[in-house]
Amino acid sequence: MNFRIDEIEIKNLDHLGIVAGIIDEIGIVEKVNELLGTDPREKINCGEVVKAIILNGLGFVAQPLYLFSNFFKDKAVEHLLGAGVKAEELNDDRLGRVMDKLYKYGLNNLFLIIGLEVIRKYKVSTKYSHLDSSSFHLHGKYSNQNNEREGKELEVSSEIPIFITQGYSRDHRPDLKQCVLDLIVSSDGDIPIFMRGGSGNESDKAMFGKILVEYSQQVDFESIMIADSALYSAKNLILIKDLKWISRVPLSIKKAKDLIKAVKVEDLKDSESKGYRHSESKVTYGGIEQRWMIVESEERKKSDLKKILNCVEKEAKKASKEISKIVKLEFEQSSLALKKAKEIQSKLKYHQLIDVETSNQTNKKAQQIYKIACKLVENREIVDEIKNQSGRFILATNILSETELASAEILVVYKKQQSCERGFRFLKDPLFFADSLFVKNPKRVETMMMLMGLSLLVYTVGQRAIRNNLQARKSSVKNQLNKLTERPTLRWIFQCFQGIHCFKLKGLERISNLNEERCRILGFLPVACQRYYLAR
Repeated sequence: MNFRIDEIEIKNLDHLGIVAGIIDEIGIVEKVNELLGTDPREKINCGEVVKAIILNGLGFVAQPLYLFSNFFKDKAVEHLLGAGVKAEELNDDRLGRVMDKLYKYGLNNLFLIIGLEVIRKYKVSTKYSHLDSSSFHLHGKYSNQNNEREGKELEVSSEIPIFITQGYSRDHRPDLKQCVLDLIVSSDGDIPIFMRGGSGNESDKAMFGKILVEYSQQVDFESIMIADSALYSAKNLILIKDLKWISRVPLSIKKAKDLIKAVKVEDLKDSESKGYRHSESKVTYGGIEQRWMIVESEERKKSDLKKILNCVEKEAKKASKEISKIVKLEFEQSSLALKKAKEIQSKLKYHQLIDVETSNQTNKKAQQIYKIACKLVENREIVDEIKNQSGRFILATNILSETELASAEILVVYKKQQSCERGFRFLKDPLFFADSLFVKNPKRVETMMMLMGLSLLVYTVGQRAIRNNLQARKSSVKNQLNKLTERPTLRWIFQCFQGIHCFKLKGLERISNLNEERCRILGFLPVACQRYYLAR
């Protein structure tokens, strides 16, 4: 049977039906339209534009957002976004207007509203929440170079746009301007609940306490907050005194440094976490009574000891070269020779000079001169002390009852701080649109970060759903190595759905390349995902 070319339309669907289904499950389109309003004159509403942005972001194509409409040219736009929606309507002008509306409403509040909806709908455990930040570098000039935020007390929420400038770079690019993204995620599934854009020169130490206070005031549940050492300062501890928290203690604090030194090997006991040992003390710091848990990591200790050995060897080689030079020198006075030896000694951390002696001699010119002799030896006391401290760090909590929070649990949940790191790695993936922070308006940059956060939310909800369903049904899927797993990444699931097309034949819509395994995988995903692939 022959068909005219105008009777057949083929568009790419791939994994985007999964993304669209998760967006529908969460109810992002409806919530955005509820908060921002709709205009019957608009061909595509704000919620649908946000959905399109997330589809673009999770499309994993290295295309910046100025090619936004290009992304949808070969995609099943109507199938994904609704009847009548055209790719050309998803242009940068429409995108910009929606981004401005989002900013005007309030980015932090909008994200939190959607995040809390997810928490309630999917019964995400909020017993533990993790706070961390990361920097995103940008290129070019920005419209707020007048330093309008400088000299002002930093606030969590502000009508003043973020300031794009240089600052401490987590990406080791201090030469580039940047902005900062603060993120709070759940231990359960790495679900982002709270996000905030910050200026490029913003300090975690200055903001973390304020962020936690604001967060606690906006949620209707109690959560034990976990953060790294940036949270731990006397000022922040007073600020969060009514909250429950776990944090790493900076070893720059004298009390922490002294405790690390004082704890003997025999004071440490095996932890329930393999490869760790710990000891616990009651400490008061910043006027707050707390438990300090001194932790020794076997793996980290091995690494630290290797570094120490290298440092000892390097110092010995360098010092030996300097000594070989000074013993050949001629000095007019004995004191000058001894001074030179002291200069070398002052630079040594792991060694010391012994048997330092000067001798009066006559040189070839018959002049009375002084020469110096000494020996370089390893300072065993210092080296042993440093070795004893290796692999150690301190975790602190203001939860004093072991019944409420066992020592073993402190370490377990702190290690889940990687939840935030995983989120940042995802957002900084070159195939994600993090590198598309090309917009020159700081308000648009901040809005783009919020939209990136929504993409991360959709991704983590989907990943948590398929993992939980696989575990509940005691089932598994094949991973990249063709081995069975209960914990696939959603990215791998996305890859499994490449090559799926949506085609229309004489107005009838069909989905191609759905095999048995793909249909099986769909059964573990949210129901809303299935309608984009199965007969409707």
